[in-house]
Amino acid sequence: MTKKSYPWRDGAVLDEHSRRKHKILREYLVKYFQTRCQFLHQSLFRVAIIDGFAGGGRYADGSPGSPVIILEALREGATRINLWRAEQGMQSVRISCNVFLNDEDTDAFECLKAAVAPVLGSLRAEVPEVSVEIAYSQLPWGELFPQVLQNLESGSFRNVIFNLDQYGHSTVPPSHLDAIMRRFASPEVFLTFAIQSWLTFLQTTSQDQLAQQLERAGVRMGELDQLKSAVSTQTALGLAEKLVFESLKERAPYVSPFSIHNPNGWRYWMLHLARSQRARQVYNDVLHDNSSNQAHYGRPGLNMLAYNPRDESGFLYLFDKPARQKAMEELLDDIPRFISGAGDTLLVGDFYEQVYNETPAHADDIKAAMIQSPDLEVRSDDGKLRRRPHLITATDVLRFNTQRHFFDVLGKGGSKEKP
Repeated sequence: MTKKSYPWRDGAVLDEHSRRKHKILREYLVKYFQTRCQFLHQSLFRVAIIDGFAGGGRYADGSPGSPVIILEALREGATRINLWRAEQGMQSVRISCNVFLNDEDTDAFECLKAAVAPVLGSLRAEVPEVSVEIAYSQLPWGELFPQVLQNLESGSFRNVIFNLDQYGHSTVPPSHLDAIMRRFASPEVFLTFAIQSWLTFLQTTSQDQLAQQLERAGVRMGELDQLKSAVSTQTALGLAEKLVFESLKERAPYVSPFSIHNPNGWRYWMLHLARSQRARQVYNDVLHDNSSNQAHYGRPGLNMLAYNPRDESGFLYLFDKPARQKAMEELLDDIPRFISGAGDTLLVGDFYEQVYNETPAHADDIKAAMIQSPDLEVRSDDGKLRRRPHLITATDVLRFNTQRHFFDVLGKGGSKEKP
């Protein structure tokens, strides 16, 4: 696919799918800083944010693009976390953030600096707890990437966030994702692409390798053309999501393979990749705060892709209230079944690490299902029974109680046909 060019100098129009992904990016970044800066004796947090396809900074209607959103989210996140820390009687935390902004388009690059300058100036003047350094570049991504890696590693950055919005074409090869996930302690990637381009890109690999990927995802070779045409049916959405997840799950421990919601065709994917279970948990919760902005077709419980879209009736999960109600129904069955597979006891933190890559569920719903299940109980590390979901911690123990219901009938590890 030809690279999409925006008329930044004359005023680029903000598409609806871009508006949706920008809202999710902003809210996630705010929560990112709140989550990573809440430790008692913490005084400094360092992070690097790389916007590989930054654009011109603002659209024709004045809406901010991703570079401005990054700085505004940094400001809001720092303000919120330090207000919270003050309320808790804790010292303020300083955030040191290096931001790399790149766009190879000349018009976009000239607009970018003009859009960022006033936002950066007010941030530096008004929020003393934040230290920001900006590096601009105007290079094709393939030339920029090795330079960015070198700069990040020489700066000893452990926390890195890459925002890679590719204008609908496959500029970021899988090897780049591998390098990001392998070289840094706490990496995260937002990867945006058009599904038609991704499928075309997959077909450039060896046919044997492609056939293996398709087989694992439950997709037939002949269905690629159907998916590229529009991805306009829910069944096609489910097939595409399974294919995207299959092709990326080896790149990162946690992959959110959800598309940007569009009832007329799910053409754009905004993926989140991370090495941390907590990052995936926060991202899931942000999607629920932005219900109907992204879409998942499949199961709403723990095994979101464990279904055959040709033979089973899937569920369009839009991260809204009806979806959460459906997820609770599944979780009340899925969680005891999962614990049974592990024996009869599992640390809550270990449970999270094992299940979060394959569930769209909200953290509150997962905790509520633990408490509401008639077969399970949650106990703190000192043996006290947890009765409220919000008190559950990663060090608690999730186990079968002494009076089982569902599993008494089936027997431990028994098989119940899913509806």
